[in-house]
Amino acid sequence: MRTFGRWLAGSIMAMAAAGLATPSQSATAPDDASFRALLKEMVETDSSVESGSCTAVTEKVAARMKAAGFPEQNLHLFVPEGDPKAGILVAVYPGRDPKLKAVLMLGHVDVVNARRADWTRDPYAFIEENGYYYGRGVADMKAQDAIWVDNLLRFQAEKYKPLRTIKMALTCGEEGGGFVNGARWLVDNQKALVDAGLALNEGGYGELDEKGTPIDQQFQAAQKVVMQFTLETTNPGGHSSVPRPDNAIYSLARALDRLSRYDFPVQFIDANKAYFTRMASVVGGEKGKAMTAIVANPQDKAASDLLNTSPAHHSMLRTTCVATLLSAGHAANALPQRATATVNCRVMPGVPTEEVLATLVKVVDDPEVKVTASRGYRPANPAPVTDKILAPAARVSQQIWPNIPVVPYLATGATDAVSLNAAGIPTYGVSGLFRDPDGNGVHGLNERLRVRSVMEGRQFLYGLVKAYADQKD
Repeated sequence: MRTFGRWLAGSIMAMAAAGLATPSQSATAPDDASFRALLKEMVETDSSVESGSCTAVTEKVAARMKAAGFPEQNLHLFVPEGDPKAGILVAVYPGRDPKLKAVLMLGHVDVVNARRADWTRDPYAFIEENGYYYGRGVADMKAQDAIWVDNLLRFQAEKYKPLRTIKMALTCGEEGGGFVNGARWLVDNQKALVDAGLALNEGGYGELDEKGTPIDQQFQAAQKVVMQFTLETTNPGGHSSVPRPDNAIYSLARALDRLSRYDFPVQFIDANKAYFTRMASVVGGEKGKAMTAIVANPQDKAASDLLNTSPAHHSMLRTTCVATLLSAGHAANALPQRATATVNCRVMPGVPTEEVLATLVKVVDDPEVKVTASRGYRPANPAPVTDKILAPAARVSQQIWPNIPVVPYLATGATDAVSLNAAGIPTYGVSGLFRDPDGNGVHGLNERLRVRSVMEGRQFLYGLVKAYADQKD
């Protein structure tokens, strides 16, 4: 297998030698007005668990696709039993060779709750202002959802004949909080319909600097696994006027203090190793040298200490566990009989629950503190990072953003890729949507994306899906 640097350089040279045209130079003239209308409809259809419905979104998208001439028999709407608002849409665009595995475009349409009183603008109004699109879900992830729909409509209008079948699954429940998880429902109930050799999902974003200049485009090649643990101490208790040396709250507090000062060891897999290797030259300076050093020697404490000053880099290098919830005591004038803490862990792929549990027990180092595993997602090894996967992304990206590197990375959070990877569908996060350093209000207030970023991302994903769909092997 070639190194990351060699395949990137080679793909750029091959692109130049072939004289490839950019998507904007192709015969197809993108209909920006229709795409904007689609995105507006999706954003303005509330799909939060608190006040909205995914079913409303997927039904509107299906109706729009049917009206645009997409064959009705290739549109599949599902509503999971017991959750009428968790509607799912799967669309299929047949390829020329049914023996080749499909390309799947995956996206969730549910959004995090948003309240009008907290926002500067109506969160469920699609507003263009000062070069940005505003609205709940614009960045996470209805812009990419709209691009997936737009791709299929453009392919249909062009009478494009891909080698591989192209599929789209718009699902619900990725954000949690009440909806049935649609990605998991599909692999459990409609696996054949969504089965694919490659799935493209959210998670890989471009990074902009403070001036809006692109820095790099991230290609999410892996993501951590979520595991949850409970720390619990119990005690006979008693009257608060007669304190005793053993106290459930104090025992738990000491255990959490020890946990707060513990760092799991540095661990490399393809995704984060490629990230730190490639970003060393982009970042430069002392931090860039530290990136090179930590790849060469994961036990380099000086390099680790410097990189740990960035919470993102700290988390990409290792498993992390952090206390997120506390509960203790039963009365203000009584000694506590019970104290519990929820510890949320983001675990490196391939590490079993039992190993993390054993580490926590060792770090807590107190037999009076009971440590139990309470939650975990399906274990799955990350999808492979290969030339076949990365080269098309680098090639198409260079057509739009010359000299901006495509960088594999390990996501510290989790997406619906967890369910698909576990079902044997290799899933990668890539979008071409560039975000500002502040994160653009994702899961927060005044969510937004630059108009230019959305339109360039549309251009990128149109070319990328075609590139994968026409791969012979």
